[in-house]
Amino acid sequence: MTTDARTSGGRVISSHAVTAERTDLVPRPRAGLLPAGQPVLDVVVPVYNEENDLAPCVRRLHAHLRGAFPYPFRITVADNASTDTTLAIARALTEELPEVSVIHLEAKGRGRALRTAWGASAAPVLAYMDVDLSTDLAALLPLVAPLISGHSDLAIGTRLSRSSRVVRGPKREVISRCYNLLLRGTLAARFTDAQCGFKAIRADVATSLLPLVQDTGWFFDTEMLVIAERCGLRIHEVPVDWVDDPDSRVDVLATAMADLKGVARLARALGTGALPVAQLRHEFGRAPLTWTPSTGMGQPARFETTGPGTTTSGGGVAAGGAPGAAPGAAPGAGAPGTAAAGAAASGAVGNRATVIGVPAGLTGQLLRFAGVGIASTLAYLVLFVLLRTATGAQAANLIALLVTAVANTAANRRLTFGVTGRGDAGRHHLQGLFVFAIGLLLTSGSLAALHAASDSPGRFPEVSVLVLANLASTVVRFLLMRAWVFHPSRLRRPAGGASPSADGGPGRSGHGAHRL
Repeated sequence: MTTDARTSGGRVISSHAVTAERTDLVPRPRAGLLPAGQPVLDVVVPVYNEENDLAPCVRRLHAHLRGAFPYPFRITVADNASTDTTLAIARALTEELPEVSVIHLEAKGRGRALRTAWGASAAPVLAYMDVDLSTDLAALLPLVAPLISGHSDLAIGTRLSRSSRVVRGPKREVISRCYNLLLRGTLAARFTDAQCGFKAIRADVATSLLPLVQDTGWFFDTEMLVIAERCGLRIHEVPVDWVDDPDSRVDVLATAMADLKGVARLARALGTGALPVAQLRHEFGRAPLTWTPSTGMGQPARFETTGPGTTTSGGGVAAGGAPGAAPGAAPGAGAPGTAAAGAAASGAVGNRATVIGVPAGLTGQLLRFAGVGIASTLAYLVLFVLLRTATGAQAANLIALLVTAVANTAANRRLTFGVTGRGDAGRHHLQGLFVFAIGLLLTSGSLAALHAASDSPGRFPEVSVLVLANLASTVVRFLLMRAWVFHPSRLRRPAGGASPSADGGPGRSGHGAHRL
């Protein structure tokens, strides 16, 4: 078949009309809800120079959907500026398989491809998967079922669940787990697997959510999920069976650097209130619920949520144009896109102290932690050099690291995380010693590797290797201290009901502090 979407001057034009009924999702589409022949699911497959894998993978996906998926579907190949014959093969597939379409982009970027393809689709449920089909396709229906029913807003496959079965090398396993640990420590993410190439989203949610997502590359997934989670949207997770593709063309180092930059940018936007999370939660109909008991005068007990444009009764949310909108609501009334447009146009909205779900004082904590870390590293290096004149490298490293680790934990407890008094001090220092053990493994392992490579490396190579190892252990230390040692769920509330300061600094008090 011919493509149903094309680009003109960088803008995607779709031949399908988007009707008001497209967000009225039910387990089985009924006549009148969707136009005849309109797909319920659109699976996007982003590709770049995949001339060898594209045809067999699309045919396999098509055969699975034809045989196991009970609703109309479409497969959209999103060609990301390929320079080989990928586009020609994709166009040939549209002639061979009637449910396949193709769009072509002149610029690379997985996020750009998904934004373009999803924006052009008329299907009420949108998904994407990697072209290598590393994920077992049996998980596709469980992935999209909660979206078709309207219960959940997004769905992701996870390779890090205990029931997932994964075949991949130790390098990718370590990188994946470290990246998700980083997200938990810096952005307080609660989803388990940000980068699995197996995700789905309701179209009405995508319309309101995607304008808030800035990234056009690999960080697109993470940014979308973090913002969705902060807005109170429901993210359904499906454990998957996953086999690593040995021919993957992903540049791990470049992707990791881009992801770190994305994490820093998103943390800054959340920390400063540039993303109006509280307003978005209300407009998505996900503001905190309150229970209103029955008045005994014909008024039943119900849940209610306060805020602009949202009411809740009997568990159903009515927010014009928002997920779960009541039938007959005026189109666009109180739509989440209003906040998205306002955020894009004006930047910070409202008082940051009222922003729900923002990691409290993350920027300030990072600055104070960096100051303590620099002082600790300098003290460590001075101690190591002095002790090295009287003892071996490993002994000097152990003593210097132990002394500075105790001082580092005490300083971060007081200065970075604003915890005072003797309560839990012993536990904090014991956990700090566990963190110290990780740093010892990194530094000792680095020294052992250096001495294995050279019998007499000299002081300068030793110090250089230790500086790099300490940088790595510093990142791990901050993540563990923020997400484990000094996590608010593990801190005792001071007497009198006061709580540590909202920015994590010493000597202040306020409500909602340590909302990580």
